[in-house]
Amino acid sequence: MPYRAVIAFLVVAAGASAKTVDVPVDYYRLPNGLKVVVSEAHSAPTVTVAVYYGIGFRVEPKGQTGFAHLFEHMMFQGSANVKKMEHAKIVEANGGVLNGSTRLDFTNYYDTLPSDRVEKALWLEADRMRSLEVTEENLKNQQNVVSEEVRVNVLNQPYALFEWLDLWVNANQNWYNAHNFYGDLHDIEAAKIGDVRQFFKTYYAPNNAVLTIVGDVDPNAVRPMVQKFFADIPLQSVPERPDINEPQQTEEKKVKETDKLANLPALAFGYHLPDQESADYPAVVLLNLIVQGDDGSRLYQRLVKEKKISLDWAGGINFELGNEFDYDGPMLLTSRTTYKTGHTGDEILEEVDAVIRDIQEHGVTAKELRDAKVRFRSNFYDQLESTFGKANLLASFALFHDDPTRINRVVGAYENVTLEQIQSVAKKYLVPTNRTAIDRVPEKK
Repeated sequence: MPYRAVIAFLVVAAGASAKTVDVPVDYYRLPNGLKVVVSEAHSAPTVTVAVYYGIGFRVEPKGQTGFAHLFEHMMFQGSANVKKMEHAKIVEANGGVLNGSTRLDFTNYYDTLPSDRVEKALWLEADRMRSLEVTEENLKNQQNVVSEEVRVNVLNQPYALFEWLDLWVNANQNWYNAHNFYGDLHDIEAAKIGDVRQFFKTYYAPNNAVLTIVGDVDPNAVRPMVQKFFADIPLQSVPERPDINEPQQTEEKKVKETDKLANLPALAFGYHLPDQESADYPAVVLLNLIVQGDDGSRLYQRLVKEKKISLDWAGGINFELGNEFDYDGPMLLTSRTTYKTGHTGDEILEEVDAVIRDIQEHGVTAKELRDAKVRFRSNFYDQLESTFGKANLLASFALFHDDPTRINRVVGAYENVTLEQIQSVAKKYLVPTNRTAIDRVPEKK
């Protein structure tokens, strides 16, 4: 970042009023339904080409848990004109990086390259959208890879990602929000080639995707490239999105689990949040930053510094899966802590309730709210600093709301949050009857 830009950024982060966000957005749709977002930014000679498909952990069909994750791997197994694993070799040979990930409501793939290689990236992404090699050999290979990943990253790890896998299952009632997001090993290992091919045809269709191009490009120059590579990919019949609404929780849920691999106890808990379109949502986002946004937050200070019960504290909205905007459906405000032997999860929750009760009765200070707004702006601006961060926001707003220009209106909504709104949402959402907690303790030897 140039020296002058660094100074400007620090002025904003130090508490100056929010700067206007003016991200260029060229947005259109091809006849086959593919949404296309182009945003030019000439600060560096690079470009990110990202494709977001509207299929993630949450909405994969019953009996096919783990298919969304499985396809994150399958998409690197070759296509009509690109051999197995050659996609990565081509990108890296052209000075680029690439990756893919599975999230709650999408699976994404991106290539970041020198901007004069944008056509290469578009060709690569179009080829696998059109003609992925879904063969018995590739399926069996990736079933083994994903099954091993589940064993290594979940089943054979202390705590087994309980702060989102177990917590979501216990906190929610609707199956779509309450199944094993990483994938049930039985479902993954039982996948048949016909089911997998149909999954690809159904969900990896252009009318279920967003193509985002961000960086040192001219929108008028890349439009014919997009047309050339993507326009002839046929649209498909994408099923209507299932009902993922979550019934209101009316009583507190507490779950006790044992862990044969853990040496220390840990607690995870979550509160159900309002919809992103709710007028309460910006206040909840800022309240989260006040109660657990960093080491100066209320819960960290109370549990780690003062009471010395907790050894660490982490949490947030869309915790470990994304940010406040790249999901589409019910959400939990999650907290996770490892705590000292000799204490209990109930002790932690009592201290949490004391911190929250103080906010409910007395509110927060003007300085706390001002600092939370600064942290929010800093986090948001930080995403805009990279072509991928910007692409992620633009793709999410296009995929979920058909409006990537939202990226330019976000900060304003958060600047207008008041002290009264912070106190109100604390009373409404951060209550025990809206909470699920899992106390995961070491198994007695």
